[in-house]
Amino acid sequence: MGKPHNPRRGSMQFWPRKRSRHSLARIRSWAEEGKTKPLGFIGYKAGMTHLLVNDNRPKSSTKGEKISMPVTVIECPPMIMIGVSFYKKSLFGVQKSTSVLATKIPKEVSRKIQLPKKITKKFDEIKEFDDLRLLFVSTPNLTGTGTKKPKLLEIALGGSNEDKLAFAKENLGKEVKVADVFDSGKQVDVHGITKGKGFQGTVKRFGVPIRQHKSEKTKRGIGNLGAWTPKRVDFRVPQPGKMGFHLRTEYNKQIIKVDNNAAEVNPTGGFQQYGLIKNDYLLLKGSVSGPRKGAIVLTASIRANKKITKEAPGVAYIHKK
Repeated sequence: MGKPHNPRRGSMQFWPRKRSRHSLARIRSWAEEGKTKPLGFIGYKAGMTHLLVNDNRPKSSTKGEKISMPVTVIECPPMIMIGVSFYKKSLFGVQKSTSVLATKIPKEVSRKIQLPKKITKKFDEIKEFDDLRLLFVSTPNLTGTGTKKPKLLEIALGGSNEDKLAFAKENLGKEVKVADVFDSGKQVDVHGITKGKGFQGTVKRFGVPIRQHKSEKTKRGIGNLGAWTPKRVDFRVPQPGKMGFHLRTEYNKQIIKVDNNAAEVNPTGGFQQYGLIKNDYLLLKGSVSGPRKGAIVLTASIRANKKITKEAPGVAYIHKK
């Protein structure tokens, strides 16, 4: 008799299955961009709805027809640029050399970090640098999420070093809107923290099969912890543990629409467990990881899909629940 084969339980792509250290995703790499503009934006997940759009895919069987499309609504209140970080290359890699802060910083930032009493560093003192990044702070107090504590994130900037420095000098302490960063039809990478599900068993956490009712000791557990030798439990063996609140990245999600007319998308009474959208928003094709009111980081696509159309399909109807 042949040896029965089954796929392993639980993907090894996401390992170790540990929780994220922060509620905001960490961005480890940025796309290359010729234009001088920020390469990311912080938004807040409001919920999902569906659209009727005109299919503009050239090889689609429904080309030119109206089709239904699920979208996620992400509210994008303006971000404030409160600082600039300068980096230099060294024998130990790229290290931060110095930073410049804005003279006026929103008081809500003190909920997140301790602000210095005096701002001493200025752009004139910066002589040499190999790269710079912009320190942005979100403004959740402008939304209906009910929180005042902002999110802080260093975001990369496109263009040459001269253009980057000029952009930083001009916009330090000013607001940046989502329309300044992303356009309709563009592809973005979505970085989010998934819903936390607490302590779970092996059936829910890894998808192992439930054993028959006459099994020894337990039904919703694995048969054994592994081989007798080596005398240790391998890390691949499914075991109970905390599940969810993981950092996950989805590549090449298309922006269907970027708009500031919240009346077009707000349902009567607002989104469930979120409320009314009061700022700029964007419609993102498909679903997004994380709970409602969760902070989402959108970045320029690092490896764009050439098969996705560069123009967003025309929106004929937006469903309001």
